[in-house]
Amino acid sequence: MNFTTPFHSRRPRFSAVVAGLVFLAFAARADNPNSIIYTKHNLSISSPGSVHALTESDVCIFCHTPHHASATDGPLWNHQMSTALYTPFSSPTLTALNVTIGQPTGSSRLCLSCHDGTVALGLVNSRAGGIAMNNSISAAYNLSPNLASDHPISFVYDSALAAAASAYPAAGGLVDPGPPGASLLPPEVVLDNNGQMQCTTCHDPHNNQFTSFLVMDNSSSQLCVKCHAMPNWTGSAHAISSQLVPAALASQITRPKSGLQSKAVVAATSVAHAACASCHMPHAAKAKQALMRFSTPENNCLDCHAGDGPGKNVAADLKKLSVHPISMEPDAHNARENLVNPPVRHVTCADCHNPHATSSAPGTQGQVSGALAFVAGISAGGGALPAVTHEYELCFRCHGDSAARGPASVPRQLVQTNTRLQFNPGNASFHPVETLGKNSSAPSLIPPLTASSLIGCGDCHNSDQGFATGGSGANGPHGSAFAPLLERRLLLTDGTPYNPNNFALCYKCHSSSVVDSSMVTSWQNHRTHIEDYRAACTTCHDSHGSTQSHLVNFNTLYVQPYNGVLQYQSTGPNHGTCTLTCHDGSGRPISHHAVTY
Repeated sequence: MNFTTPFHSRRPRFSAVVAGLVFLAFAARADNPNSIIYTKHNLSISSPGSVHALTESDVCIFCHTPHHASATDGPLWNHQMSTALYTPFSSPTLTALNVTIGQPTGSSRLCLSCHDGTVALGLVNSRAGGIAMNNSISAAYNLSPNLASDHPISFVYDSALAAAASAYPAAGGLVDPGPPGASLLPPEVVLDNNGQMQCTTCHDPHNNQFTSFLVMDNSSSQLCVKCHAMPNWTGSAHAISSQLVPAALASQITRPKSGLQSKAVVAATSVAHAACASCHMPHAAKAKQALMRFSTPENNCLDCHAGDGPGKNVAADLKKLSVHPISMEPDAHNARENLVNPPVRHVTCADCHNPHATSSAPGTQGQVSGALAFVAGISAGGGALPAVTHEYELCFRCHGDSAARGPASVPRQLVQTNTRLQFNPGNASFHPVETLGKNSSAPSLIPPLTASSLIGCGDCHNSDQGFATGGSGANGPHGSAFAPLLERRLLLTDGTPYNPNNFALCYKCHSSSVVDSSMVTSWQNHRTHIEDYRAACTTCHDSHGSTQSHLVNFNTLYVQPYNGVLQYQSTGPNHGTCTLTCHDGSGRPISHHAVTY
């Protein structure tokens, strides 16, 4: 092509397309370090890449021609178009927004004429028989006609879509692009004339100064957040952490530039620098719906939280005896699902943690820490909450009104597996999770705990190697050596010779020397039951709450009615009446009585 006439002398009636090609010709001059001639998109014999023509020296001809161009496809378009039928991206979020991605249009079709892998690179309209090439495009850059794992393209991105997306903050909102012709997006981020997002919204095919032909620097996901509005992302741990991601992940995120644009790329990169790229891939994602880097959801987290990355070693806890079963239904999580009864019961990392908002902020008494920031939950009254403020509100999602919450660990006289109802302040007794307990005197409590203290679910259900036990592991009920996800040992069966270590969880808060005493400061018959009868704490007490006083709710494996009656009645502080028959572990009766203590 011969563009020797100065650009400023071109007459205004010439189309913007021709003017753009004139500009590109000037941009291709060797004194411009950002010229296309120094990128892999230079497919001529002078290409710095491994794929190039055998003899053709024209740089622009692979896409453009001043003569014999396509009349319908694009700016003086020269490359033969693909006839492939594409499988577009889809997701529950788009379905909820009433958006269906159709076949690629506009500039995206032009990009795909090379990048879907169905048309030879040298097939151009202006060369009979095409241009002979030494190689074909590699699989790494071949998107294929299946675009289900690639960022959606060729859809209208407007204010209405951004407003609709704001109703699903857990899935991430969208920046309002403004009205047509008056875009509020940065000048680098351009929608097409129909207001559609295309490949060229993120990629500039003529300039690779930011690698991957991006329109701007995407370190710390600067480009991603120009369109994706992530509530509470700024200041979150994944947005500001200077800790380094594992080397294997860093090498996937950072890519060298080609030709004279090449610069040394340091494999090590921080969490903040990687940002969205730590978990998401805009192309060829392994998990399609959220464009995740790994097909198994938890692996996107464990890539950094497995002991060799910047996060606490959660992976070690997930291999223990008692775990939250994150591998049970790994693909079921949906940010728009029913919080209590989703179509498929599941638990994933994203059910309890919002990776776009999590932080290292400590929790105060009764309030959630930054690790659980901006996660949806269920209130004490059973209503949906967009963001929990108390730990129990998160737990109630699965352990409250859920129809598939499962049986209790201990068979009880009064059957209640709904934890939300167990902690109901209207009950006769409960551990003080939602509100203060009903006992004004609690002599066994270990200071600084008092009858006016509140506790959280995580005070009992936690890693056995977390910070609270003096360990270096991750806090939280990811996994424990003690079932059911207990921070310390709690024997649930009778018949074992008394050992305080078997009830270490209870003795974390309640003094063993006070409980195991004949003094009336607690209850004088605790010693008889736990030492002589070898009874477990849970044989008489239900840890969450009970409609009877003092958390009494008998384990029916060992406690049965006496003369048809099974009950406990409180008769005052440290006194009550029991009517029951007790058995040992084999079912043999060891006591029949209706006794007032």
